[in-house]
Amino acid sequence: MGFVQNSTGATGSGFATITDRGEMLEAWFRAPVLDAQISSSGTASLSETELVAELGEAALRVLQSDALRGVRRVAIRTQIEDLSKPPIDVADVYLRLQLLSHRLVRPRELNLEGMAAILPDVAWTSLGPCLAADAEAALWAARTRGLVLDIRSVFKIPRMVDYVVPSGVSISNTDRVWLGAYLSPGTILTAEGFCGFNAGTLGRAMVEGRISAGVIVGEGTDVGGGASIMGTISGGGRQVISIGKQSLLGANSGTGISLGDHCVIEAGCYVTAGAPVTLSSGEVVKAATLSGKDNILFRRNGQSGRLEAIEMKKAWGSLNAALHAKDGT
Repeated sequence: MGFVQNSTGATGSGFATITDRGEMLEAWFRAPVLDAQISSSGTASLSETELVAELGEAALRVLQSDALRGVRRVAIRTQIEDLSKPPIDVADVYLRLQLLSHRLVRPRELNLEGMAAILPDVAWTSLGPCLAADAEAALWAARTRGLVLDIRSVFKIPRMVDYVVPSGVSISNTDRVWLGAYLSPGTILTAEGFCGFNAGTLGRAMVEGRISAGVIVGEGTDVGGGASIMGTISGGGRQVISIGKQSLLGANSGTGISLGDHCVIEAGCYVTAGAPVTLSSGEVVKAATLSGKDNILFRRNGQSGRLEAIEMKKAWGSLNAALHAKDGT
């Protein structure tokens, strides 16, 4: 499944981090909403009066400068007329990513084309973001003041939980979930679980492996420890992958094709699109021809080593209902 056109608009008020040279690093929105009545796209500054009216008196305390990192925080309102059109600036991208993590739109329902070129490289520190090129200067400035500055990552996209903490979700290692992840209630990510942006789960799921950017995982599916689902963040591939409902990727398995409902890839087996697959009839086909089909077990023949695809005769099992309860229900 590719990009789904979503022509609605969106708006949000919040704060942006701006460098002393005037470059926006990131933006945080208090309660973004979808709005079909937006007539133009762009970001405008909010006066203190407008800020208090929208976010309350306490919001004024957020408007601070930090000479150590060479940044200041300003109040903004960002509007997007049409989510099906590409983003135009940093605030636009951040609003879209937060719409995803707030579960206001699903993965692939908005356009993120060109976002990598728009977003700057940012050092995400214990004191807040700074331009990656300014990180060493910030470290030195912190030391001269007797402070400890912890640089958690240097990347274009921050971790989700610094902006959005979705209800009903368990995340063991928050560094492994990017802003723009869409995690449905009842989803569990263990310490090695990962989820990129514009990707996620459409129902209860166990994630002990990797959900790469652009990948969707269906209700009741288990992505086993070390399992990998190919994404499209790197390289020129445009193929996006979906994993259906009630499917299982065994430990250290992987797939470069979509899986339908009730499918299994056995532990240690990697299914790439061009791999030759032997069917129950003896016919050999490319794995890509089976993309998205239901009730298939992919396995390696223990004697010949051939990759095989056979019909699933019964369900592999199911998730632990108590463990994956939504908000304790």
